[in-house]
Amino acid sequence: MTTTATPYRSRLHPARAGFGRLLHAEWTKFRTVRVWPVVLAVAAAVTVLICQLGASGSSTSGGGDVTLGPDGKPVVDVFRFTHRPLTGDGSVTVRVTGIKSADGKGLEPWAKAGIMVKSSLVLGSSYAAVLATPAHGIRMQWNFTDDTAGSKTDVTRTPRWLRLTRTGDHLTGYESADGHNWSKIKDIRLTGLPRTVQVGLFLGTPAHQNVHRAFGGTSEKYGGGLVRGTYEHLALSGSSTTSWTNTDVGGASPGGPAPGNAVPPGTTAVSTTGTYTLTGHGDIAPAQDGPDLVQMSFQGVFVGVLFMVTLGALFMTVEYKRGLIRTTFTATPARLKVLAAKTTVIAAVTFTAGLLATALGFTLAQHALHANGFGPPEFPEVSLLENPALRAVVGSAALLSLVAVLALALGAVLRNSAGTIATVVVLVILPQILSFAFPLPAAQWLLRVTPAAAFAIQQGVTHYPQVQYNCLPESGCYPLAPWNGFAVLAAYTAAALLLAAWRLRRRDA
Repeated sequence: MTTTATPYRSRLHPARAGFGRLLHAEWTKFRTVRVWPVVLAVAAAVTVLICQLGASGSSTSGGGDVTLGPDGKPVVDVFRFTHRPLTGDGSVTVRVTGIKSADGKGLEPWAKAGIMVKSSLVLGSSYAAVLATPAHGIRMQWNFTDDTAGSKTDVTRTPRWLRLTRTGDHLTGYESADGHNWSKIKDIRLTGLPRTVQVGLFLGTPAHQNVHRAFGGTSEKYGGGLVRGTYEHLALSGSSTTSWTNTDVGGASPGGPAPGNAVPPGTTAVSTTGTYTLTGHGDIAPAQDGPDLVQMSFQGVFVGVLFMVTLGALFMTVEYKRGLIRTTFTATPARLKVLAAKTTVIAAVTFTAGLLATALGFTLAQHALHANGFGPPEFPEVSLLENPALRAVVGSAALLSLVAVLALALGAVLRNSAGTIATVVVLVILPQILSFAFPLPAAQWLLRVTPAAAFAIQQGVTHYPQVQYNCLPESGCYPLAPWNGFAVLAAYTAAALLLAAWRLRRRDA
Protein backbone atom coordinates (compact mmCIF):
# COMPACT_ATOMS: atom_id res chain seq x y z
CA MET A 1 0.00 0.00 0.00
CA THR A 2 1.30 3.45 -0.92
CA THR A 3 1.24 6.21 1.68
CA THR A 4 1.60 9.91 1.05
CA ALA A 5 3.48 12.04 3.54
CA THR A 6 1.64 15.12 4.66
CA PRO A 7 3.78 18.25 4.19
CA TYR A 8 4.93 19.89 7.38
CA ARG A 9 2.92 22.93 8.47
CA SER A 10 3.57 25.09 11.48
CA ARG A 11 0.80 25.60 14.06
CA LEU A 12 1.94 29.16 14.75
CA HIS A 13 -0.60 31.80 13.90
CA PRO A 14 0.23 33.15 10.40
CA ALA A 15 -0.91 36.66 11.34
CA ARG A 16 2.47 37.20 12.94
CA ALA A 17 4.14 36.72 9.56
CA GLY A 18 3.22 40.03 7.93
CA PHE A 19 5.11 40.77 4.72
CA GLY A 20 6.87 43.76 6.26
CA ARG A 21 8.15 41.58 9.09
CA LEU A 22 9.30 39.00 6.54
CA LEU A 23 11.21 41.61 4.58
CA HIS A 24 12.90 42.81 7.77
CA ALA A 25 13.78 39.22 8.71
CA GLU A 26 15.29 38.43 5.31
CA TRP A 27 17.19 41.71 5.26
CA THR A 28 18.54 40.92 8.73
CA LYS A 29 19.71 37.52 7.46
CA PHE A 30 21.48 39.15 4.53
CA ARG A 31 23.33 41.83 6.45
CA THR A 32 24.29 39.64 9.44
CA VAL A 33 25.90 36.92 7.31
CA ARG A 34 29.02 38.98 6.75
CA VAL A 35 30.20 37.18 3.67
CA TRP A 36 27.15 38.23 1.65
CA PRO A 37 27.61 42.03 1.94
CA VAL A 38 31.31 41.45 1.27
CA VAL A 39 30.51 39.51 -1.93
CA LEU A 40 28.12 42.29 -2.98
CA ALA A 41 30.76 44.97 -2.39
CA VAL A 42 33.41 42.95 -4.24
CA ALA A 43 31.00 42.43 -7.15
CA ALA A 44 30.45 46.19 -7.45
CA ALA A 45 34.17 46.98 -7.17
CA VAL A 46 35.19 44.35 -9.74
CA THR A 47 32.50 45.55 -12.14
CA VAL A 48 33.77 49.14 -11.94
CA LEU A 49 37.41 48.10 -12.23
CA ILE A 50 36.93 45.92 -15.30
CA CYS A 51 34.74 48.54 -16.98
CA GLN A 52 37.60 51.01 -16.65
CA LEU A 53 40.35 48.54 -17.58
CA GLY A 54 38.42 47.32 -20.62
CA ALA A 55 37.96 50.86 -21.87
CA SER A 56 41.59 51.73 -21.14
CA GLY A 57 42.70 48.85 -23.35
CA SER A 58 40.68 50.11 -26.33
CA SER A 59 42.31 52.27 -28.94
CA THR A 60 41.56 53.97 -32.22
CA SER A 61 43.72 55.42 -34.95
CA GLY A 62 41.44 58.47 -34.99
CA GLY A 63 41.89 61.34 -37.38
CA GLY A 64 39.43 59.98 -39.94
CA ASP A 65 37.06 62.16 -41.89
CA VAL A 66 33.65 61.92 -40.24
CA THR A 67 30.47 63.40 -41.62
CA LEU A 68 27.93 64.49 -39.04
CA GLY A 69 24.25 64.76 -39.90
CA PRO A 70 21.75 67.41 -38.78
CA ASP A 71 21.45 65.71 -35.38
CA GLY A 72 25.21 65.61 -34.85
CA LYS A 73 25.55 61.86 -35.38
CA PRO A 74 27.87 60.21 -37.94
CA VAL A 75 26.33 59.65 -41.36
CA VAL A 76 27.31 58.52 -44.85
CA ASP A 77 26.65 61.24 -47.43
CA VAL A 78 28.10 59.94 -50.69
CA PHE A 79 26.11 59.71 -53.95
CA ARG A 80 25.83 60.82 -57.59
CA PHE A 81 23.78 64.01 -57.90
CA THR A 82 22.51 65.71 -61.07
CA HIS A 83 21.11 68.95 -59.71
CA ARG A 84 20.35 72.61 -60.08
CA PRO A 85 19.35 75.32 -57.59
CA LEU A 86 15.69 75.93 -56.75
CA THR A 87 14.71 79.23 -55.15
CA GLY A 88 11.46 79.27 -53.23
CA ASP A 89 8.67 76.79 -53.82
CA GLY A 90 8.59 74.23 -56.61
CA SER A 91 8.64 70.54 -57.45
CA VAL A 92 10.66 67.93 -59.31
CA THR A 93 9.13 65.00 -61.16
CA VAL A 94 10.71 62.01 -62.92
CA ARG A 95 9.95 58.52 -64.12
CA VAL A 96 12.51 55.98 -62.85
CA THR A 97 12.68 53.26 -65.49
CA GLY A 98 15.33 50.99 -64.02
CA ILE A 99 18.28 50.36 -61.73
CA LYS A 100 20.93 47.70 -62.15
CA SER A 101 24.43 46.74 -61.08
CA ALA A 102 27.27 48.35 -63.01
CA ASP A 103 30.14 46.33 -61.55
CA GLY A 104 28.96 42.78 -62.19
CA LYS A 105 28.76 41.95 -58.47
CA GLY A 106 25.03 41.99 -58.01
CA LEU A 107 22.56 44.66 -56.97
CA GLU A 108 22.38 45.60 -53.30
CA PRO A 109 18.83 45.48 -51.82
CA TRP A 110 19.13 49.09 -50.64
CA ALA A 111 20.53 50.54 -53.87
CA LYS A 112 18.53 53.68 -54.57
CA ALA A 113 17.58 55.90 -57.48
CA GLY A 114 15.30 58.89 -57.16
CA ILE A 115 14.88 62.62 -56.68
CA MET A 116 16.11 64.83 -53.88
CA VAL A 117 15.87 68.27 -52.33
CA LYS A 118 19.05 69.02 -50.38
CA SER A 119 19.70 72.20 -48.43
CA SER A 120 23.24 72.43 -49.83
CA LEU A 121 26.13 70.36 -51.13
CA VAL A 122 27.79 70.50 -47.70
CA LEU A 123 28.24 66.96 -46.40
CA GLY A 124 25.70 66.06 -43.73
CA SER A 125 23.29 68.86 -44.68
CA SER A 126 19.55 68.21 -44.40
CA TYR A 127 17.63 66.68 -47.29
CA ALA A 128 14.48 64.88 -48.36
CA ALA A 129 14.29 62.26 -51.10
CA VAL A 130 11.77 60.07 -52.86
CA LEU A 131 13.49 56.97 -54.16
CA ALA A 132 13.07 53.54 -55.69
CA THR A 133 14.93 50.43 -54.51
CA PRO A 134 15.20 46.93 -55.99
CA ALA A 135 14.11 45.05 -52.86
CA HIS A 136 12.30 47.53 -50.59
CA GLY A 137 9.96 49.32 -52.96
CA ILE A 138 9.37 53.05 -53.08
CA ARG A 139 10.47 55.12 -50.07
CA MET A 140 10.58 58.64 -48.80
CA GLN A 141 13.68 59.30 -46.68
CA TRP A 142 14.98 62.45 -45.01
CA ASN A 143 17.81 63.62 -42.78
CA PHE A 144 19.54 60.20 -42.95
CA THR A 145 17.58 58.44 -40.18
CA ASP A 146 13.92 58.85 -41.18
CA ASP A 147 12.22 56.51 -43.61
CA THR A 148 8.63 55.93 -44.75
CA ALA A 149 7.58 53.14 -47.08
CA GLY A 150 5.47 53.69 -50.17
CA SER A 151 4.37 50.94 -52.57
CA LYS A 152 6.34 47.71 -53.00
CA THR A 153 7.10 48.40 -56.67
CA ASP A 154 10.33 46.81 -57.90
CA VAL A 155 11.81 49.27 -60.37
CA THR A 156 14.09 46.61 -61.84
CA ARG A 157 10.87 45.28 -63.42
CA THR A 158 8.31 48.10 -63.31
CA PRO A 159 8.99 51.83 -63.92
CA ARG A 160 7.59 54.28 -61.36
CA TRP A 161 6.87 57.99 -61.39
CA LEU A 162 8.20 60.00 -58.43
CA ARG A 163 7.49 63.57 -57.37
CA LEU A 164 8.82 65.79 -54.58
CA THR A 165 7.28 69.20 -53.88
CA ARG A 166 8.49 72.05 -51.71
CA THR A 167 6.28 74.62 -49.99
CA GLY A 168 8.38 76.62 -47.56
CA ASP A 169 9.81 74.17 -45.02
CA HIS A 170 7.32 71.48 -46.03
CA LEU A 171 8.24 68.74 -48.49
CA THR A 172 5.82 66.14 -49.77
CA GLY A 173 6.65 62.93 -51.59
CA TYR A 174 4.40 61.26 -54.15
CA GLU A 175 4.48 58.25 -56.45
CA SER A 176 2.43 57.20 -59.44
CA ALA A 177 2.12 54.31 -61.86
CA ASP A 178 1.05 56.45 -64.84
CA GLY A 179 2.12 60.03 -64.05
CA HIS A 180 -1.50 61.19 -63.69
CA ASN A 181 -2.89 59.57 -60.52
CA TRP A 182 -0.61 60.32 -57.59
CA SER A 183 -0.40 58.76 -54.12
CA LYS A 184 1.12 60.72 -51.25
CA ILE A 185 3.88 58.93 -49.37
CA LYS A 186 4.67 61.46 -46.65
CA ASP A 187 4.54 65.16 -45.81
CA ILE A 188 7.47 66.37 -43.68
CA ARG A 189 9.00 69.58 -42.40
CA LEU A 190 12.71 70.40 -42.61
CA THR A 191 13.24 73.19 -40.11
CA GLY A 192 15.66 75.86 -41.26
CA LEU A 193 15.60 74.93 -44.94
CA PRO A 194 17.21 77.83 -46.88
CA ARG A 195 15.32 79.69 -49.57
CA THR A 196 17.63 78.32 -52.29
CA VAL A 197 18.20 74.57 -52.26
CA GLN A 198 19.69 71.97 -54.61
CA VAL A 199 17.21 69.70 -56.35
CA GLY A 200 17.52 66.89 -58.90
CA LEU A 201 18.29 63.23 -59.58
CA PHE A 202 20.43 61.11 -57.30
CA LEU A 203 21.84 57.59 -57.30
CA GLY A 204 23.73 55.48 -54.78
CA THR A 205 24.30 52.03 -53.40
CA PRO A 206 25.74 50.59 -50.17
CA ALA A 207 29.09 48.85 -50.53
CA HIS A 208 29.18 45.09 -51.02
CA GLN A 209 29.64 43.17 -47.76
CA ASN A 210 30.52 39.49 -47.68
CA VAL A 211 30.92 37.69 -44.35
CA HIS A 212 32.13 34.14 -43.82
CA ARG A 213 31.93 32.98 -40.21
CA ALA A 214 32.80 29.60 -38.76
CA PHE A 215 34.53 28.03 -35.76
CA GLY A 216 37.87 29.22 -37.12
CA GLY A 217 36.89 32.89 -37.03
CA THR A 218 35.30 35.57 -39.15
CA SER A 219 36.33 36.99 -42.49
CA GLU A 220 34.62 40.09 -43.82
CA LYS A 221 35.06 41.74 -47.19
CA TYR A 222 33.72 45.23 -47.66
CA GLY A 223 34.00 47.55 -50.60
CA GLY A 224 33.06 48.60 -54.08
CA GLY A 225 29.55 48.97 -55.30
CA LEU A 226 28.54 50.63 -58.56
CA VAL A 227 25.01 51.00 -59.95
CA ARG A 228 23.32 52.51 -62.96
CA GLY A 229 19.90 54.14 -62.95
CA THR A 230 17.77 55.39 -65.84
CA TYR A 231 15.27 58.26 -65.65
CA GLU A 232 12.77 59.77 -68.08
CA HIS A 233 10.54 62.85 -68.24
CA LEU A 234 12.57 64.90 -65.77
CA ALA A 235 10.64 68.09 -65.02
CA LEU A 236 11.36 70.92 -62.59
CA SER A 237 8.85 73.63 -61.71
CA GLY A 238 9.84 76.72 -59.79
CA SER A 239 12.42 79.48 -59.96
CA SER A 240 15.64 78.11 -61.44
CA THR A 241 17.64 79.66 -64.26
CA THR A 242 20.83 77.57 -64.35
CA SER A 243 21.50 74.33 -66.17
CA TRP A 244 21.91 70.91 -64.60
CA THR A 245 25.20 70.23 -62.80
CA ASN A 246 26.72 66.82 -62.10
CA THR A 247 28.41 66.21 -58.74
CA ASP A 248 29.84 63.23 -56.87
CA VAL A 249 28.75 64.34 -53.41
CA GLY A 250 31.30 63.10 -50.90
CA GLY A 251 34.01 62.51 -53.53
CA ALA A 252 34.95 59.50 -55.60
CA SER A 253 35.39 57.05 -52.74
CA PRO A 254 32.29 55.74 -50.98
CA GLY A 255 33.43 56.56 -47.45
CA GLY A 256 33.90 53.13 -45.93
CA PRO A 257 35.72 50.60 -48.13
CA ALA A 258 39.36 49.94 -47.42
CA PRO A 259 42.04 51.41 -49.69
CA GLY A 260 42.20 49.58 -52.98
CA ASN A 261 38.42 49.10 -53.11
CA ALA A 262 37.57 52.59 -54.33
CA VAL A 263 35.34 52.82 -57.36
CA PRO A 264 35.62 55.31 -60.23
CA PRO A 265 33.78 58.64 -60.23
CA GLY A 266 30.15 58.64 -61.29
CA THR A 267 28.86 59.71 -64.68
CA THR A 268 25.72 61.29 -66.08
CA ALA A 269 24.63 60.84 -69.67
CA VAL A 270 21.62 62.39 -71.44
CA SER A 271 20.19 60.86 -74.61
CA THR A 272 18.62 62.77 -77.48
CA THR A 273 15.21 61.64 -76.23
CA GLY A 274 15.80 63.12 -72.76
CA THR A 275 16.65 59.89 -70.93
CA TYR A 276 19.11 60.42 -68.09
CA THR A 277 21.52 57.63 -67.19
CA LEU A 278 23.38 58.05 -63.93
CA THR A 279 26.19 55.75 -62.83
CA GLY A 280 27.41 56.10 -59.28
CA HIS A 281 28.22 54.66 -55.89
CA GLY A 282 28.06 55.49 -52.20
CA ASP A 283 25.04 55.86 -49.95
CA ILE A 284 23.06 58.45 -48.03
CA ALA A 285 22.20 56.89 -44.68
CA PRO A 286 23.18 56.67 -41.00
CA ALA A 287 26.72 55.40 -40.41
CA GLN A 288 26.57 51.90 -38.91
CA ASP A 289 30.20 50.78 -38.90
CA GLY A 290 31.63 52.78 -35.98
CA PRO A 291 32.41 51.48 -32.48
CA ASP A 292 29.67 51.31 -29.86
CA LEU A 293 31.10 53.59 -27.17
CA VAL A 294 28.19 52.86 -24.83
CA GLN A 295 28.59 49.10 -24.93
CA MET A 296 32.38 49.38 -24.66
CA SER A 297 31.84 50.96 -21.23
CA PHE A 298 30.16 47.90 -19.67
CA GLN A 299 32.70 45.12 -20.04
CA GLY A 300 32.77 44.63 -16.27
CA VAL A 301 29.10 43.64 -16.13
CA PHE A 302 29.91 40.28 -17.70
CA VAL A 303 32.16 39.45 -14.72
CA GLY A 304 29.77 41.05 -12.22
CA VAL A 305 27.13 38.54 -13.32
CA LEU A 306 29.19 35.71 -11.83
CA PHE A 307 29.19 37.34 -8.39
CA MET A 308 25.46 38.08 -8.51
CA VAL A 309 24.64 34.51 -9.54
CA THR A 310 26.65 33.19 -6.60
CA LEU A 311 25.02 35.60 -4.18
CA GLY A 312 21.48 34.82 -5.34
CA ALA A 313 22.04 31.07 -5.21
CA LEU A 314 23.60 31.09 -1.73
CA PHE A 315 20.89 33.33 -0.29
CA MET A 316 18.48 30.44 -0.85
CA THR A 317 20.53 27.23 -0.84
CA VAL A 318 22.54 27.88 2.34
CA GLU A 319 19.33 27.56 4.38
CA TYR A 320 18.66 24.15 2.81
CA LYS A 321 22.24 23.01 3.36
CA ARG A 322 22.19 23.93 7.05
CA GLY A 323 18.60 22.93 7.70
CA LEU A 324 17.57 26.46 8.60
CA ILE A 325 14.81 26.53 6.03
CA ARG A 326 12.60 24.45 8.37
CA THR A 327 12.99 27.12 11.02
CA THR A 328 12.04 29.79 8.49
CA PHE A 329 8.91 27.93 7.44
CA THR A 330 8.03 27.15 11.04
CA ALA A 331 8.02 30.85 11.81
CA THR A 332 6.24 31.64 8.54
CA PRO A 333 4.00 28.87 7.16
CA ALA A 334 3.10 31.03 4.14
CA ARG A 335 5.91 29.78 1.95
CA LEU A 336 5.13 31.94 -1.04
CA LYS A 337 5.48 35.00 1.17
CA VAL A 338 8.91 33.77 2.19
CA LEU A 339 9.88 33.35 -1.46
CA ALA A 340 8.53 36.82 -2.25
CA ALA A 341 10.43 38.37 0.66
CA LYS A 342 13.70 36.70 -0.30
CA THR A 343 13.20 37.75 -3.92
CA THR A 344 12.48 41.36 -2.94
CA VAL A 345 15.54 41.62 -0.70
CA ILE A 346 17.99 40.05 -3.16
CA ALA A 347 16.56 42.08 -6.04
CA ALA A 348 16.78 45.34 -4.09
CA VAL A 349 20.35 44.92 -2.81
CA THR A 350 21.75 43.68 -6.12
CA PHE A 351 20.00 46.38 -8.15
CA THR A 352 21.21 49.13 -5.82
CA ALA A 353 24.80 47.88 -5.87
CA GLY A 354 24.59 47.22 -9.60
CA LEU A 355 23.28 50.72 -10.34
CA LEU A 356 26.10 52.36 -8.39
CA ALA A 357 28.67 50.10 -10.10
CA THR A 358 27.38 50.58 -13.65
CA ALA A 359 26.99 54.35 -13.29
CA LEU A 360 30.50 54.77 -11.88
CA GLY A 361 31.97 52.20 -14.27
CA PHE A 362 30.38 53.92 -17.27
CA THR A 363 31.68 57.35 -16.19
CA LEU A 364 35.24 56.12 -15.66
CA ALA A 365 35.14 54.09 -18.89
CA GLN A 366 34.04 57.13 -20.89
CA HIS A 367 36.97 59.15 -19.53
CA ALA A 368 39.33 56.31 -20.48
CA LEU A 369 37.86 56.06 -23.98
CA HIS A 370 38.20 59.80 -24.56
CA ALA A 371 41.81 59.65 -23.39
CA ASN A 372 42.41 56.93 -25.99
CA GLY A 373 41.06 59.00 -28.86
CA PHE A 374 37.34 58.12 -28.78
CA GLY A 375 36.17 61.70 -28.54
CA PRO A 376 34.59 64.52 -30.55
CA PRO A 377 34.33 65.37 -33.35
CA GLU A 378 34.86 61.87 -34.73
CA PHE A 379 32.99 60.27 -31.84
CA PRO A 380 30.13 62.34 -30.38
CA GLU A 381 29.95 62.90 -26.63
CA VAL A 382 27.87 60.32 -24.73
CA SER A 383 25.92 61.71 -21.77
CA LEU A 384 25.15 59.50 -18.77
CA LEU A 385 21.76 61.15 -18.22
CA GLU A 386 20.51 60.69 -21.80
CA ASN A 387 19.57 57.64 -23.83
CA PRO A 388 21.07 55.31 -24.85
CA ALA A 389 23.59 55.60 -21.99
CA LEU A 390 20.96 56.02 -19.27
CA ARG A 391 19.02 53.01 -20.55
CA ALA A 392 22.21 50.94 -20.66
CA VAL A 393 23.24 51.91 -17.11
CA VAL A 394 19.84 51.22 -15.55
CA GLY A 395 19.30 48.16 -17.75
CA SER A 396 22.67 46.68 -16.82
CA ALA A 397 21.86 47.12 -13.12
CA ALA A 398 18.51 45.44 -13.69
CA LEU A 399 20.28 42.64 -15.58
CA LEU A 400 22.56 42.00 -12.59
CA SER A 401 19.53 42.00 -10.31
CA LEU A 402 17.54 39.61 -12.50
CA VAL A 403 20.32 37.03 -12.73
CA ALA A 404 20.53 37.08 -8.92
CA VAL A 405 16.77 36.48 -8.70
CA LEU A 406 17.02 33.76 -11.35
CA ALA A 407 19.70 32.04 -9.27
CA LEU A 408 17.61 32.37 -6.12
CA ALA A 409 14.56 30.84 -7.82
CA LEU A 410 16.55 27.95 -9.26
CA GLY A 411 18.14 27.49 -5.84
CA ALA A 412 14.68 26.92 -4.42
CA VAL A 413 14.09 24.29 -7.11
CA LEU A 414 17.47 22.50 -7.09
CA ARG A 415 18.37 23.13 -3.41
CA ASN A 416 22.06 22.76 -4.24
CA SER A 417 24.53 25.64 -4.47
CA ALA A 418 26.94 24.20 -7.04
CA GLY A 419 24.17 22.88 -9.28
CA THR A 420 22.30 26.18 -9.18
CA ILE A 421 25.34 28.31 -9.98
CA ALA A 422 26.39 25.99 -12.81
CA THR A 423 22.88 26.02 -14.31
CA VAL A 424 22.62 29.82 -14.34
CA VAL A 425 26.11 30.21 -15.76
CA VAL A 426 25.23 27.80 -18.57
CA LEU A 427 22.06 29.77 -19.30
CA VAL A 428 23.49 33.30 -19.11
CA ILE A 429 27.25 33.16 -19.73
CA LEU A 430 27.90 30.14 -21.95
CA PRO A 431 25.71 31.29 -24.89
CA GLN A 432 27.64 34.56 -24.97
CA ILE A 433 30.94 32.67 -25.25
CA LEU A 434 29.66 30.17 -27.83
CA SER A 435 28.24 32.97 -29.98
CA PHE A 436 31.80 34.04 -30.80
CA ALA A 437 32.59 30.61 -32.28
CA PHE A 438 29.35 29.37 -33.85
CA PRO A 439 28.38 30.16 -37.47
CA LEU A 440 26.40 33.38 -37.62
CA PRO A 441 22.84 31.94 -37.87
CA ALA A 442 23.44 29.65 -34.88
CA ALA A 443 25.12 32.44 -32.91
CA GLN A 444 22.21 34.79 -33.48
CA TRP A 445 19.76 32.04 -32.53
CA LEU A 446 21.59 31.56 -29.22
CA LEU A 447 21.38 35.28 -28.50
CA ARG A 448 17.66 35.31 -29.22
CA VAL A 449 16.39 32.40 -27.12
CA THR A 450 18.70 32.30 -24.09
CA PRO A 451 18.96 34.76 -21.18
CA ALA A 452 22.20 36.03 -22.74
CA ALA A 453 19.91 38.08 -25.00
CA ALA A 454 19.61 40.53 -22.10
CA PHE A 455 23.11 41.90 -22.80
CA ALA A 456 21.47 43.68 -25.75
CA ILE A 457 20.34 46.27 -23.17
CA GLN A 458 23.89 47.67 -23.32
CA GLN A 459 23.80 48.50 -27.02
CA GLY A 460 24.26 52.17 -27.73
CA VAL A 461 24.17 52.15 -31.52
CA THR A 462 20.77 52.41 -33.16
CA HIS A 463 20.38 49.97 -36.04
CA TYR A 464 18.08 51.39 -38.66
CA PRO A 465 15.94 49.04 -40.76
CA GLN A 466 16.75 50.98 -43.94
CA VAL A 467 20.47 50.19 -43.55
CA GLN A 468 21.78 46.72 -44.27
CA TYR A 469 24.46 45.59 -41.81
CA ASN A 470 26.10 42.43 -40.54
CA CYS A 471 25.14 41.82 -36.91
CA LEU A 472 28.27 40.12 -35.52
CA PRO A 473 28.42 39.16 -31.81
CA GLU A 474 32.13 39.94 -31.66
CA SER A 475 31.27 43.49 -32.74
CA GLY A 476 28.84 43.82 -29.84
CA CYS A 477 25.74 43.46 -31.99
CA TYR A 478 22.71 41.53 -30.74
CA PRO A 479 19.88 40.34 -32.99
CA LEU A 480 17.16 41.65 -30.63
CA ALA A 481 16.40 45.24 -29.71
CA PRO A 482 17.66 46.25 -26.24
CA TRP A 483 14.41 45.91 -24.30
CA ASN A 484 13.33 42.86 -26.30
CA GLY A 485 16.54 41.09 -25.32
CA PHE A 486 16.08 42.14 -21.70
CA ALA A 487 12.55 40.72 -21.80
CA VAL A 488 13.96 37.27 -22.61
CA LEU A 489 15.88 37.21 -19.31
CA ALA A 490 12.81 38.56 -17.50
CA ALA A 491 10.72 35.73 -18.96
CA TYR A 492 13.24 33.08 -17.81
CA THR A 493 13.30 34.63 -14.34
CA ALA A 494 9.52 34.73 -14.08
CA ALA A 495 9.31 31.09 -15.19
CA ALA A 496 11.91 30.09 -12.59
CA LEU A 497 10.00 31.91 -9.85
CA LEU A 498 6.78 30.14 -10.81
CA LEU A 499 8.58 26.79 -10.76
CA ALA A 500 10.07 27.64 -7.36
CA ALA A 501 6.66 28.60 -5.99
CA TRP A 502 5.16 25.37 -7.28
CA ARG A 503 7.88 23.27 -5.68
CA LEU A 504 7.69 25.07 -2.35
CA ARG A 505 3.97 24.36 -2.16
CA ARG A 506 4.34 20.75 -3.23
CA ARG A 507 7.26 19.59 -1.10
CA ASP A 508 8.11 19.82 2.54
CA ALA A 509 11.32 21.52 3.52
